Amino acid sequence: MQRRWILPNTSDAVLTRRLAVELGVPDVVAILLNSRGFCTPDEATLFLDPRLASLRPPEEIPGITEAVTRLIQALRSKERITLYGDYDVDGVSSVTILCRYLRRAGAEVACFIPDRATEGYGLSSSGVSRCLRENMPSLVVAIDCGTNSRKEAEQLKKAGCELLVLDHHEPEAETVAPLCAALVNPKRGPDFHYLCSAGIVFKLCHAMQKANPIPDIDLRDFLDLVAVGTVADIVPLVEENRIFVKAGLRQLSQSRWTGLHALLHVAGASAPYNPSDIGFKIGPRINAAGRLGSATEALLLLLTDDANEATRIAAQLDQQNRERQAVERNVTLQAEEWVAGNFDPGRHATIVAGKKDWHQGVVGIVASRIARRWHRPTLIVGFDDTGAGKGSGRSIEGLPLVEALGRCSELLDAFGGHDMAAGLSLQESNLGELRERFESATRQLISDEDLIPRLHLDAELDISLVDDGWLDTQDRLAPFGTTNAQPLLFSRGVTPSSPPRVLKEKHLRLELKSSGRRREAIWFNASLDALPRPPWDVAFIVNRNTWQGRDEAQIQIVAIRTSTAETA
Repeated sequence: MQRRWILPNTSDAVLTRRLAVELGVPDVVAILLNSRGFCTPDEATLFLDPRLASLRPPEEIPGITEAVTRLIQALRSKERITLYGDYDVDGVSSVTILCRYLRRAGAEVACFIPDRATEGYGLSSSGVSRCLRENMPSLVVAIDCGTNSRKEAEQLKKAGCELLVLDHHEPEAETVAPLCAALVNPKRGPDFHYLCSAGIVFKLCHAMQKANPIPDIDLRDFLDLVAVGTVADIVPLVEENRIFVKAGLRQLSQSRWTGLHALLHVAGASAPYNPSDIGFKIGPRINAAGRLGSATEALLLLLTDDANEATRIAAQLDQQNRERQAVERNVTLQAEEWVAGNFDPGRHATIVAGKKDWHQGVVGIVASRIARRWHRPTLIVGFDDTGAGKGSGRSIEGLPLVEALGRCSELLDAFGGHDMAAGLSLQESNLGELRERFESATRQLISDEDLIPRLHLDAELDISLVDDGWLDTQDRLAPFGTTNAQPLLFSRGVTPSSPPRVLKEKHLRLELKSSGRRREAIWFNASLDALPRPPWDVAFIVNRNTWQGRDEAQIQIVAIRTSTAETA
């Protein structure tokens, strides 16, 4: 789909120039810092140089002090503790961190991950029943779930088991707080809303070390796991998350954890690591276990110190990831066929598709792909033989997805999530009506203008200035991720200096000329038909391409349009 180019606001030239001079950075970097909200040299310096010493006291997070008190009591009383986690990467990495910490502290700790297919997400009645039956704990610590699970908290209480919750999901009006020993959720307070569960667990361990130090524990050893959970959970890479990921990527190169080494090996990742290694190599393999089978295997991988076992499990997860990819391709193909026959971008504001036997473990990935391709809020649902369905939704900029689903709530058995992503369950008989109601709700919440995809450009940089030096400059802004995206740059008046070359029948290799200099660029999944009349305005990102031990700057084209004097 054609995208509207949104150029950066460069009206505050005085502020930009002052930042550039005081920080000793190029003007384009000052523009990028300003656009990310860093308007003073002190703010920008903290952003450019994230340090562990800048972490704030963990006790500032609501509930942590009470959680520390309860866990220390459990340690001293030798209670049976069960960590009840979610089956995604954040849940698995969070359980790993706390399990390793508590076992080093001498605790008797069991771990429990619910089965996605039979027990569903988070604390569920069936999951709690199995957890109690298998582990007989006196204290259950719910991780990456549980904030609003009042019914399950009552179930635990009747069984004589206490609950402690470490979570980052949105609290409802009534939470489990009155029913548990402690509810640690930053969203109940004024700050730290960006943390995922891995970050919360790390903060909890920090608070425990302050209150009851455990000898020979170096919390920095856990930072690679914190980075894995943070990047994979797609939470904003701001403030302490930025510190965690920056330090965690360094720690990943010298990880203490045998399972992570095995996973990096089968994934073909090599140091120095970046968020893409987590997002596209480590994360999918950990997630594959929970999507197609049991996430317990992924947890065992991160908990083992046996190299042979780690190698075996990592190979198994790699195979499951290949199987997940095949299932995902099949469901995506079927969903796209439905879209082609039923969706009209000129009339429809939403896409709602569902089918029997669409694997419920991949519907979220499929929803993301279709929402991104068509720039429409998308719901994808898989139904079983009884007509019960579980699905995932992905939104677009401007539409609060959970609010839109709330306007269809009487058709849903359950739903939850946030503005950009949500999960839902419903009966197959309600799918048609949900399609109509979701379309109507979306039309009430957004305008036709919101349905036009936008290309938000960060700064102008003549492509003649893209060189190895720019890579080092750009690295100061890393790590990149949600809310701190890799800079999307643009250059005006660019001309092709030779005919484009087609690579592998689907990519274009272009030689571009600007300011008297030539630069090569790659445009993935483009065709000759996509090239407009030159001269061009070119939107691009710059990647570090390593070949035969040598780094070079690679221009990766995102979009091209015929050059225009217009500013939007």
